[in-house]
Amino acid sequence: MPLLSRFIRNPMTLKRIRRFKEVKRAYFSLWLLSGLFLISLFSELICNNVPLYVRFNDSSYFPIFSFYTEDEFTGTGLLTRPDYKKIADIPAFAENPDNYMIFPPVPFGPYESIEPASIEVSKKITASFTPVPIIGRVDILPNGEIERSLAFAPFVEKTEEEVQGTELSGYIELPEEVKAAVQRRFANQPASRFTHATDAFGEDRVQISLSTFTPRDAPPDTVRLTFRETGERAEPVKMRFDKEGALYSDPSNLWPHIPKADKAVVREFAVRRTQAPVDPIRLQIKGRNYIVHFIGMEVRFPYQPAEGHIMGIDGAGRDVLARILYGLRTSLTFGFLLVAGSMLIGIIAGALQGYYGGLIDITAQRLTEIWSALPFLYVMILMGSVYGRSFMLLLFCYGLFNWIGISYYIRAEFLRLRRLPFVEAAKCMGIPTWKVIFKHILPNGMIPVITFFPFSLVGAIGALAALDYLGFGLPPPTPSWGELLFQAQQYRWAWWLILYPSLALFTVMLLGVFVGEGVRNAYDPKRYIRLE
Repeated sequence: MPLLSRFIRNPMTLKRIRRFKEVKRAYFSLWLLSGLFLISLFSELICNNVPLYVRFNDSSYFPIFSFYTEDEFTGTGLLTRPDYKKIADIPAFAENPDNYMIFPPVPFGPYESIEPASIEVSKKITASFTPVPIIGRVDILPNGEIERSLAFAPFVEKTEEEVQGTELSGYIELPEEVKAAVQRRFANQPASRFTHATDAFGEDRVQISLSTFTPRDAPPDTVRLTFRETGERAEPVKMRFDKEGALYSDPSNLWPHIPKADKAVVREFAVRRTQAPVDPIRLQIKGRNYIVHFIGMEVRFPYQPAEGHIMGIDGAGRDVLARILYGLRTSLTFGFLLVAGSMLIGIIAGALQGYYGGLIDITAQRLTEIWSALPFLYVMILMGSVYGRSFMLLLFCYGLFNWIGISYYIRAEFLRLRRLPFVEAAKCMGIPTWKVIFKHILPNGMIPVITFFPFSLVGAIGALAALDYLGFGLPPPTPSWGELLFQAQQYRWAWWLILYPSLALFTVMLLGVFVGEGVRNAYDPKRYIRLE
């Protein structure tokens, strides 16, 4: 009977499988994690800018599996890699329905920079009418009468002629602080610049200012107060227009008060803004001056989720969904290879130390302690600067240090098992040492390996993301979750670069922890013991 089949049919193994299934979240997490890894292995069939199938001149092509030159489809004699999306627009494909291409569900590759013109953006234009703040001045006499005024009339909705000769108290009740500052000036006393904000004109907040005053030979005849509008009337008013220049949103109801000629100018500029940026214009509405800015949606990378790009676009114009899917395959592949390789080294090292003991064990332990004291990050930086960053180099460097932990557990298991009767019996039968170690002792000491495997996998995935985030991981432009998170640090307003990579990393690590919890429950020999 094959060894694997014998292991699976072992009653103890079947019991542990049943105990693993009892933890439902672990069982479903295992299937979900396996499904995600299986999907990532076929990433090229899901996210790719290369078509799955091409029908051209009664011939079939499978570009995703075979390489074809551009000359094959265009007859230009170019032997370079074809841009299939551009080829799909040539007359041979666009005008002939018998020639066609079938792209994957997400027709964007992890390395493809998307053309901004291909992204559908809203053609609605926002016209921001920013009022020019009114600044008025009045010169008042000691009795409070207005001798002269300039641009003060708009505050009280009167003309300048109507304002002059009247008392200021008829329009505004000056705060006591302002009155005191005015009296100091009429009394020919020194006074510094004074500014006071008030709601004297209803809901409109106004700033009242007096300039610095130096005593003169005679008291002044008048004192000048400056009023500056800072309230709600000074806030921008926004209207929205469609691509034809038609108004469809005017919350402030300002549009009916705009002169007919100015309306035509606003519509014209709104239509022009759909094609290119335009300069702001200046209008006068109801006696007030406005500066109108025309704001439109523009494609600048990174770009928010849009039609065809449900997870947005990164800073280099690449589809985030494709980067995350390919990054999933990279992360899980790196994690499995790293954990498998480091555990193999750790098992061999721990088995030899635990089986032989004595001088071999002490010497190996001291060497292991010295090796574990080496700074991994510095070694990684040094190796990367000499040989260049690569997947295999990162795997090799990390594996040099990742085996140490599991070797301690295997060593402890071998020290416990080497004196048991079944090992002594195997030695008395003359079985070779390597068979005693790997065929008799090791199968009984694999519990730490199986228990720690899911947690080690989670640690390896997190470590890869951290190294990529720091810039010491995989070489660009390799799809990586850590690299997307690094971009999120640069573009902190791009929430999609923070949310989706973080969510993918969190989900995979959480599933791995749940699987590890189930495995630990399956191998726990004291699951029913309770402290009384």
